[in-house]
Amino acid sequence: QVQLVESGGGSVQSGGSLRLSCTASGYFNSEYCMAWFRQVPGEEREEIAVLGAFGSIVYADSVKGRFTISQNNNKNTLYLQMNSLRPEDTAMYYCALDFAPCGFGFSWEYRGQGTQVTVSS
Repeated sequence: QVQLVESGGGSVQSGGSLRLSCTASGYFNSEYCMAWFRQVPGEEREEIAVLGAFGSIVYADSVKGRFTISQNNNKNTLYLQMNSLRPEDTAMYYCALDFAPCGFGFSWEYRGQGTQVTVSS
């Protein structure tokens, strides 16, 4: 069983920055991927950044060049550095994890409770 807890959300003005964190705990018996999603009420969930099991990184076009996904050396904390934030980035942000095979576009077994990001113009 894996638990994921996000933090770091908040309110920021357009053009500002935030850094989200996701701490993973549990039993990890094989290689795994981690990802960030976001969702606005009434809209589909959007997969925005994926860190593959062997270090590959994929971004959605909507955040490419502005957001950076990374992980600590112990691989138990995932980060999302968000720069040049826009009002359309306002959403609930979730982290997710799944064991290989995994990657961008795959289904995800574990997901956190989310942290809200609000960007005002």
